[in-house]
Amino acid sequence: MSAVEGGVEEGKAASRAAPAEEISRRRIVAFISHPDAGKTTATEQMLLAGGAINQAGVVRARGDARRAKSDWMEIEASRGISVSSTVLTFDYDKYRINLLDTPGHEDFGEDTYRTLSAADNAVMLLDAAKGLEPRTRKLFEVCKLRGLPIFTFVNKLDRPSISPFDIMDQIEGEFGMTCAPILWPIGSGDLFKGVLDRVEKNVYLFKKPVKGQPLCKESIPLDDVDALTEAIGDEAVEALLEDVEMLDGLYEPLDRESVVTGDQTPVFFGSAFHSFGVDLFVKHFVNMGFEPPSRDVFGKGGDEEDKIVLEPTHSEFTAQVFKLQANMDPKHRDRIAFVRVMSGVFNRGMRVTLARTGRTIRLSQAQNIFGQDRETIEEAYPGDVLGLSNPGEFEIGDTIYSGGKDKLVQFAPIPCFSPEMFKYIRNPNPKAYKQFRKGVVELLNEGAVQLLRERGEEGMPGQNPILAAVGQLQFDVVQQRLLNEYGCESDLEPVAGYSVARWALGGWEAVDKAKAKLMGVMQTSDRWGRPVLLFASQWKMQNVVDNDEFGLDLVPYAMPPMDTKR
Repeated sequence: MSAVEGGVEEGKAASRAAPAEEISRRRIVAFISHPDAGKTTATEQMLLAGGAINQAGVVRARGDARRAKSDWMEIEASRGISVSSTVLTFDYDKYRINLLDTPGHEDFGEDTYRTLSAADNAVMLLDAAKGLEPRTRKLFEVCKLRGLPIFTFVNKLDRPSISPFDIMDQIEGEFGMTCAPILWPIGSGDLFKGVLDRVEKNVYLFKKPVKGQPLCKESIPLDDVDALTEAIGDEAVEALLEDVEMLDGLYEPLDRESVVTGDQTPVFFGSAFHSFGVDLFVKHFVNMGFEPPSRDVFGKGGDEEDKIVLEPTHSEFTAQVFKLQANMDPKHRDRIAFVRVMSGVFNRGMRVTLARTGRTIRLSQAQNIFGQDRETIEEAYPGDVLGLSNPGEFEIGDTIYSGGKDKLVQFAPIPCFSPEMFKYIRNPNPKAYKQFRKGVVELLNEGAVQLLRERGEEGMPGQNPILAAVGQLQFDVVQQRLLNEYGCESDLEPVAGYSVARWALGGWEAVDKAKAKLMGVMQTSDRWGRPVLLFASQWKMQNVVDNDEFGLDLVPYAMPPMDTKR
């Protein structure tokens, strides 16, 4: 038996069905946005609303305080960007919110996809001056693919903005979702007066915060026209009442069934920078959002015919690893596996089976990780996220479950996608080979980049390892983390002339049969030894596909193997 160190009384470590009230109060949500839409600031305002932090740590702060609570990595602090996914847990009213803060930079889309696999709800954050942007469109498609309900928050109303009606027209026209406006803006920029809560029928007045003074949110009932006129003026009241009439006539009321099917999105407006509207959003979200749903699980080998539906009320504990992270605490060189609880109750010290290998593991080092702060978790329920100490046992997409090996269940694996940039990574200092190898392998396990080997190479990371990424920033992160966390320098050398990668589903036998068609194609293998072909262009790849008589099936993604028992 493999053990994650520690010990707990055996009777306290058995799983059981989670109480319905604990499941119903969980909300697990992830942000999707284009860079600079204000995601980090909105995240911190949600934490403020829940009392998880006392003061936002970004935008208005200076120096070291500029680091956001959710941005712990050195490169995030130095560049002011989010390149890793962070899990932030807080309570609001009677609800437990697990907030998954995703990378904002497009080079880290695969990490975002993995994070969205753990979410039950998504918040689409838009810049009111720009509306829908390219990155948002791509992430929306991922949410649709995963069947996530989408809530929309339109940010930066304190700046000149496009018409809120135009923004909703964009959403409906491009995404095919009807909009259900919940918080409606009154003006924008210098004329921004506040928002109408269409559920409460109250107007919340906007006032820029004054440093050193508590934030006061004054509200006036919509039907108190005299008080509204005195507060925001005749023109603003007249425009608001016209908007209300149009909204009531043009837009359907909120329908949660339509939200969960992806046919409708609740829409909110506000200004995270000025601490306005995010707390109102959270108040509505906990009531409108969705609790942990059932999930499809598979038996041995992941065959479709073995698929069953697993309810969160299932008596055995099940969970899936969606993220690995090394060195979150540089002082201890820790390795953490983030797992999403799907069913049953987690108890510290319980024994579980790792489905991929069949090995038994005792879970004694479970933590709630808030930035770099840690708190030991004794018990957890479906919809919670655990940080497990990971001495090399786990891989992204792994399933763990209680009840013994004969109760095998596996959640669908999390795919990896086709990279577009390829570089050899070299160790310039032979004396640092052990640190170099350890760093490359651990960062590979995290999914920071993909790693390819030239055909025929054995072992990890191989003699001439090739880093494969979507964008340049992924290479920068790997090099900086190797230096800062493992104390070793690295050199990168482009694999010139290749920009398209495809997995060959037929294996090396199919590749060898089609070798006459593969002139100028670089043959590499992924970490599991499966063939990955590198092409000079999309045209070259498509030409091979269109003229293939050997059944060479090329795909832009790959699923990790579900069974690697050893």
